[in-house]
This record gives sequence, C-alpha cells and structure tokens, in this order.
Amino acid sequence: MKYKLMCIDMDGTLLNSKRVVSDINKNAIKKAHDLGVQIVIATGRVYSNAAFYSNLIGVKSPVIASNGAIIKEKLTDKIIYKNELGIENLAKIIEVCHKHKLKLNLNTHNSIISASRLIYVITKYIFLKSMMNSENGKLNIRYVSKHNLLKTIKENSKDIIKCEILDTSPRRLEIAKEDFKKIVDLEIVSSSKNNIEITSKSVSKGQAVKELAKYYNLEVEEIITIGDSQNDLSMIEYAGLGIAMGNGTELVKSKADYITDTNDNDGVAKAINKFILNNSN
Repeated sequence: MKYKLMCIDMDGTLLNSKRVVSDINKNAIKKAHDLGVQIVIATGRVYSNAAFYSNLIGVKSPVIASNGAIIKEKLTDKIIYKNELGIENLAKIIEVCHKHKLKLNLNTHNSIISASRLIYVITKYIFLKSMMNSENGKLNIRYVSKHNLLKTIKENSKDIIKCEILDTSPRRLEIAKEDFKKIVDLEIVSSSKNNIEITSKSVSKGQAVKELAKYYNLEVEEIITIGDSQNDLSMIEYAGLGIAMGNGTELVKSKADYITDTNDNDGVAKAINKFILNNSN
C-alpha cells in the first residue's frame, strides 16, 4: 500500500518532551514529503502556531488546527474548512466556566483571547516562546478582563472556533466536563488531564482528515494518522492506518492499528520508515 496522506499530531507526538522536533523526525518527514506524501500537522493549537511548525519541518501541505475546526492552505491562505462555535454556544460555555470558577482561552485561526492573566502569561512566554521569537511570529495573544469578555466575544464571534480551559485540578475539570456535555452543540475532548478543549459539535480531527480526503480525492486506505491523546482518537479510528505513540494514553493505544515508539524516541520517524519509506519501491 502506498500512502498519500499522513496527518501528525504535535504535542506528545511530533514534539518531544522538550517541545522540539528532532532532526531524525525532520529527516524522515522530508523523505516522505519528497516521495509526494502530503504531511499535514493536525493539532489542537491555533493555526498560526501550527503553520509555524509545519514550515519548520519543511512541508507545503495544508494545516489542520484547533482540533479540526479549521483546515487552511499555507501557500494561498485558502480556507478548506472552518466551523466556528457561534455566539449562543460561547454564552453557554462562559456560564459553565463561571459556575465552576474556570478561566478560558478563546481561539480564532490566528489569535488567542485569554480571560486569565496567568494563562495569558504562560501561553505567551512559555508554550509559544519559539514562535514569538520567530521572524514571522504572526500569532496575536491578548488578555481580556472579565468585564470586557462578552463584548470581545460578540465582536469576534464569527471567528472564534475553539475554547480551551486549563486548570491545575483535574477533578474540577471532570466535574465541569459533565456540565459542558449537557450542551448538545459542543464537542468536548482533552489533550491532557489539565485541560478541556471545546469546539462545535461536528468538529474533530477525524472529520478534518475526512474533509482532506475529499479535497485530495483519496481513499481512506491511503491515509495514515498518528497521535497520543483523546483529541487524536477520531482521526486514528478513521484512517486506513491509525498509529498511537508509545507514550499515548491506553485508550488511544487500544484503538490504534499500530503502536510506534515514544515521542522522545522518534516514534514519528520510526512509523514513517516502517510504513512509507520501506514500502516506497
């Protein structure tokens, strides 16, 4: 089988524990890309940040960002797919956050609106430090006070495609998650025990991969996906070959067709070598 599309998660998958893409992973990706395989970053992160890493690994393919809420061509800025949360859903999300005293980040395709000063600082200066220091750091991160939050949401409602809630208490998040699940028009996932990621109901990485398959006129058997956490599960189950990282959750591993090595041991490169480069002839 010659695979034509490979969708790769970032955190815990392409990035190692130091949040770096290893040279071994880069080299394997380049070889697969040179064979004509579309290498697509598929992440919960904002599009601009995902595109930065897509450029870093040297591929021209589109990017799946915000857990599949947007798919965008890098070279032309063409939006292949977009699904915003909508003002009614956003109002319900804020209501639950207030009830459980949770702070949130709101994502557009190229910006983060943070309702928490602490999370704003962490996001800007730690998690996205590499991009903020890049020559084309286009990502806009801004803090919005509680008093200005609703006004800001109304002004940006057509562009907000994802909400992320971070908290130090996994227990508090689990309790809040039950309330979020009562809102029927939302998709609720997590990429770690300390976050909840919320998008419109029909949004998932799996649905985004399906949209790309239609875009490129590909059969599901021609697609590989690889990831480590709950928000990767839909694309791992959809693909002809769904691969879990060795450091992935037990649920993801149980649903995958194959388990590769960990993100600190170049699991992405090893999967590419096994299923693409060694089968290229």
